[in-house]
Amino acid sequence: MFEEQDKMLKEIVKYPLSIKGLSTTEFTEVKSPFSGEVVAVVGQADEKAIDAALSQAKETFENVMKNMPAYKRSEILAKTSQLILSNIEDMAQTIALEGGKPIKDARIEVSRAANTFAIASREALRLDGEQLQMDTNAGNEARIGMILREPIGVVAAVTPFNFPLNLVAHKLAPAIAAGNTVVLKPSSQTPVSSFKLAELLKQAGLPDGALIVTPCRGAKGNALVRDSRIALLTFTGSQEVGWRLRGEVHAGVRVILELGGNAGIVVHSDADLEAAAKAACRGGYAHAGQICISVQRVYVQSKVYDQFLDKFKNLVAALKVGDPLSDDTDVGPLIDAGSVDKTIEWVDEAVKGGAKLVHGGKKCGNNLVEPVILTETNRGMSVVSEEVFGPIVSIMKYDTVDDAIASCNDSRYGLQAGVFTANVDVAFKLARGIDAGGVMVNDAPTFRADHMPYGGRKESGLGLEGIRYALTEMTQPKFICLNLNPNV
Repeated sequence: MFEEQDKMLKEIVKYPLSIKGLSTTEFTEVKSPFSGEVVAVVGQADEKAIDAALSQAKETFENVMKNMPAYKRSEILAKTSQLILSNIEDMAQTIALEGGKPIKDARIEVSRAANTFAIASREALRLDGEQLQMDTNAGNEARIGMILREPIGVVAAVTPFNFPLNLVAHKLAPAIAAGNTVVLKPSSQTPVSSFKLAELLKQAGLPDGALIVTPCRGAKGNALVRDSRIALLTFTGSQEVGWRLRGEVHAGVRVILELGGNAGIVVHSDADLEAAAKAACRGGYAHAGQICISVQRVYVQSKVYDQFLDKFKNLVAALKVGDPLSDDTDVGPLIDAGSVDKTIEWVDEAVKGGAKLVHGGKKCGNNLVEPVILTETNRGMSVVSEEVFGPIVSIMKYDTVDDAIASCNDSRYGLQAGVFTANVDVAFKLARGIDAGGVMVNDAPTFRADHMPYGGRKESGLGLEGIRYALTEMTQPKFICLNLNPNV
């Protein structure tokens, strides 16, 4: 494994921007958060490059993509899915190297991305309108109404580091299925996956200018968001940035925001405690907690609290923390040193406020943090009230179902939640009462299938992802009324 890693790191690849009539003048290194080694060198877009990218994307939309037939769009997406699967190990290695995700989880992400494109391929053939009955009023007998769904135009997509392939796929696949073009700003920490995906799309037949990757840092990305040539902004990231961008887009631009979370699990007294503990462990520490639907708060009914905690502690203690390229690693590094420092600071803050550190909390080097279990926490602590985005799980007690609902809802976030119970009445009461975009019964809130509707409430977002639902966001309806007897 280490020989293979050394070989890959020695073969550093340079990725220039692919914008018509423009040469890449600025490059930056992408480094592994685990080893600090250079993974690749990628081009950086400035305002001039973003302007050129938008012009090319607009031209390609008007002259090519909006007129491309559905079967052709479907073929491109299906071929992309196949190419992703053919390159699964290379793509997984890239995700593990640039983002620190454990390789076994990176392989799952690649498989999911292939499935995302496969779903979009099928949905591209189902994207149709409807006929509207017009003869509901006298005088309209000769009229026929039709509603068409048309592509919206140039999509500006901004994506985070934690799923550098599949979250990008969730922007690109529905946009292409609808006949749009995309200017993509991937995370500056994990842009290599986007460049590799763009190459696969090109091999699959996507026209030049239909996707342009424009990595950039800081305020340079504002040129993309604020431009009047974009028709839709789709953003995944922090709620602070997302809601700010919503106010900066040009009038008339649609916005989809997939923002932060603070996912809770409710474990009722009749639940399968072993299954609940496994789900909380898997959901709390996958990718070192750097998932917006990571398990962060676990509310356990008082009478089974001690039993659950014992099971949970044993599972967490068995997790292997280490090199993301190792097949047996469960928890890899945080994305950077700042994230490590924040995680430790928040744990220290909670302990000083009265919380009990049951497990973990040590820096292990290489941006690794030993998985943290906290008890006796409360909503005044950052680890409970804010999005941690680190390997921290708080275990808290509740007495009644109403108490559990109130505790789950005592948050400015509302993305997903989980409920464990053997009682269908309790399950539905909790699922109906918890104010979140999705509630998983007898599963972790970290569960996501790529075809399901996915979006948050409150400060967790605006609009929906999930291919069919994103297609609705990325198309616009047009009503056409035919008068078959204009002389009447």
